[in-house]
Amino acid sequence: MNDIQQVFILFLGFVIVAIAANQIAKKFQAVKLPLITGLLIIGVVSGPFFLNLIPSASKLNLQFVNDISLAFIAFAAAAELYLKDLRGRLKSIKWMTFGQLVVTFIMSALAVYLLADSIHFMQKMDKSTRIAAAILTATIFVARSPASAIAIINEVRAKGPFTQTAMGVTVLKDFLVIILFAICMSLANVLVNGAQIDFWFLIIIIAELAASFIIGYLLGRVLILLLSFRIHTYAKIVYILSLGFSIYLLSYFIKDYTYLHFGKQFHIEPLLICILASFIVTNYSKYRHEFIKLLEDVGPIIYVCFFTLAGASMSLDLLLKVWPIALLFFFIRLVSMIIGSFIGGSLAGDPPLYNRIGWMPYITQAGVGLGLATIVANNFPSWGAEFSTLIIAVIVINQVVGPPFFKWALSMVGESHQKAETPVFDGVRDAIIFGFESQSVALARQLKAHGWEVKLATRRKDVNKDEYPDIDIREIDSIDLDSLNTLEAGLSEAVVLMLTDDENYELTTRIYEHIGTKDIIVRLNNHYNFDKFHKLGALVVDPSTAMVSLMDHFVRSPQATSLLLGMQEGQDTIDLQVLNPNLFGLPLREMRLPQDVIILSIRRKGQMIISHGYTRLRKGDWLTMVGSNKSLNKMTLLFDSSSN
Repeated sequence: MNDIQQVFILFLGFVIVAIAANQIAKKFQAVKLPLITGLLIIGVVSGPFFLNLIPSASKLNLQFVNDISLAFIAFAAAAELYLKDLRGRLKSIKWMTFGQLVVTFIMSALAVYLLADSIHFMQKMDKSTRIAAAILTATIFVARSPASAIAIINEVRAKGPFTQTAMGVTVLKDFLVIILFAICMSLANVLVNGAQIDFWFLIIIIAELAASFIIGYLLGRVLILLLSFRIHTYAKIVYILSLGFSIYLLSYFIKDYTYLHFGKQFHIEPLLICILASFIVTNYSKYRHEFIKLLEDVGPIIYVCFFTLAGASMSLDLLLKVWPIALLFFFIRLVSMIIGSFIGGSLAGDPPLYNRIGWMPYITQAGVGLGLATIVANNFPSWGAEFSTLIIAVIVINQVVGPPFFKWALSMVGESHQKAETPVFDGVRDAIIFGFESQSVALARQLKAHGWEVKLATRRKDVNKDEYPDIDIREIDSIDLDSLNTLEAGLSEAVVLMLTDDENYELTTRIYEHIGTKDIIVRLNNHYNFDKFHKLGALVVDPSTAMVSLMDHFVRSPQATSLLLGMQEGQDTIDLQVLNPNLFGLPLREMRLPQDVIILSIRRKGQMIISHGYTRLRKGDWLTMVGSNKSLNKMTLLFDSSSN
């Protein structure tokens, strides 16, 4: 078997393991652990120390997977460094970055150097090599995880000055840490190899950084040119990843060529090049949004491959030796961040609360830190494996501990906007309609005809309630939380918003964060606003497209469409929740449905499930049924929690 065949077989096996790891790792989220932690653990189990599904040879033969992933991580990190969004918090970002970067680096480097005799792989090192290992460790300790920060901010919908500062510092620090790492890596090579630090050494470092900046600028321009082409999205993704990988190939070529012809290696830093290129695309082109969208599309695949391979590459025998030191390193980093953030926040003049908890957003580590640890392991084979294993152990601890602290900090400063818990169904189907007009009146009457309790809320003072004796019209002074509580929105199963888009969004946000109503239906006025309502889980009705879609369904399936719209005489559809304990665990085939009732779908925990006769009902399931009005009324009684 030749080398190409061996690499192909290893890669094919790795892809199968990565696909399985992605599915299994999602189970870790159910117990509030990050997906990345699950991928690392699955990688460890799949590695040579357990199942050997990813053998030890994979680390070398699948190096290209690691290189492509590192290039992507650099692109993704800099794509979040959008200067226009950070201008309002530049002072805080500047000083917090200073505190986190300088203080954490100096304190961590000193602590690691002084503890060298207690660290297994550093005990036999000479003084120069210890300094090299200490500064490389401190550099990685500075690194943060933009991907993890973005995931947490999106999860809790965080907004505000504290969030802006945390995100700005996270991305800017990872940008600067790449430059710091390039300098420390060159210095470490000199210290380990016993060379002298002289004038020419400084010139070479400056030349390496200058070359990296120039190539990064050129790569950015190439990316802008690529994004300007009208080609398929998948093709652009492939080209972007290929360009990132080509930078790694170029760095290997330059390193080997200069060593062969000049006796010294010339290092360009691929991570720095890619992060500069992404920064240029993000801030100096009109393709920022498309670039970010492409990275978001391919991101999950890259992270699965990278973290699974990182887990499989961990040396468990070394991990058993270093875990006490890993805990010590974790506390060293934590203490240095607490001191650094307090100093930075004080210099920036931030509020006392910000200064006390300013360290919480920066605990989590992931892609960049793992990438730097991998680079060190590849460049210093004599002690790099133990170094990498120790750093990965620290990163895993940070990855588990960090997210809860960040969420806690966002909650303490009042910038967390998580979805409120959906109220328990009280047995009465209630709806609130905001906006008084002919359509809202007609909707209220139609819902009442189907057995719903309806309130129609309006701020208009000229409504003559006597003209609408069949409708419960409520006058409200504003659309704030007090009005929602006055309307008893917490008891409603549905809220229909028929105001302006700004008013609808304000109400949607308050209902999402404070009420938790199951269904928020929004009548859209401008299609441009669709996404922001959709992100809040609202059911959006766009009048500009609804009529065309409705007529299309009538043409293709007139019977089903008319049935679902309630146009068939005596027929209707209904959603019922399983609340009757007598139905818990009951298979569908034993329900004894009326002959004219059909179950169209079952929704469980927000997801549609494929049902059959042996599907057992669970508490809280939502069943969509179609049938005659008489039979559906019987089913409503059957599903009622009081029917025992």
